[in-house]
Amino acid sequence: MLKVKAQEKLQKIGTYAGTYRYIMMPELYTALTQDKVIKEAALRSGVSKGVMQACWDAAGEVIKAWATEGHSVALPGLGTMRFGLRAKSVEKVEDVKAGLISSRRIIFTPDVELKDELSKTAVQITCYDRDGKEVKRVTSTDTGDIEDPEDDGPTGGLTPNPGD
Repeated sequence: MLKVKAQEKLQKIGTYAGTYRYIMMPELYTALTQDKVIKEAALRSGVSKGVMQACWDAAGEVIKAWATEGHSVALPGLGTMRFGLRAKSVEKVEDVKAGLISSRRIIFTPDVELKDELSKTAVQITCYDRDGKEVKRVTSTDTGDIEDPEDDGPTGGLTPNPGD
């Protein structure tokens, strides 16, 4: 289940400036260490932790080398990653220069299977008011319906997807 928090925050810019709105964001779990990931991968694959560490390091070096050469590199079971950039455009070729680049980025494109799995994963939203007090919990099922335990209406607490 994916955990999301909706925090009531004062909007400072845009259409809703000066009003409080609930802003949703993922609740992040603790970061898993590389050592823990390698240990789990070794257990699942039946190879030693040392062999898995060597493979992990080699794969990382290959991915970095190929991606920095301009390739889109497959990440097993996840998708592909490549480097990209943001830059200003100019009208004349003589104005093209490296200084137009404002940022370099890593672009990840997930596999269809990963996106499908994510779309089927239930979501739990915990709502907090502006003082940080929990005021509501909303959970979903794999159907995309939202269950609202505070709503005793005719749908039994289910609200259809906005896209339906």
